[in-house]
Amino acid sequence: MAGFFASGQVADLVLAVLAAEALLLFAWHRRTGRGLAPAALAGLVLPGVALVLALRAALVGAGWGLVAAALVAALAAHLFDLAVRLRR
Repeated sequence: MAGFFASGQVADLVLAVLAAEALLLFAWHRRTGRGLAPAALAGLVLPGVALVLALRAALVGAGWGLVAAALVAALAAHLFDLAVRLRR
């Protein structure tokens, strides 16, 4: 189990689950017109993806710059989500 975490595979699994969730929610919205619109869905998923990428980078020993870049991307995606929500 320690190798699963140290290799970053745990983050890969979380990313796969996030991708599957996003695809299912997008397909549901497209099919029924209910649920989250694509922009709202992106605002929901992208910050989490960026945080998981930061986690993966940290777990595999990537440089601090890559971890910081992923965290900044998470912040930017979060601010995008807030802007979209506040405009409604």
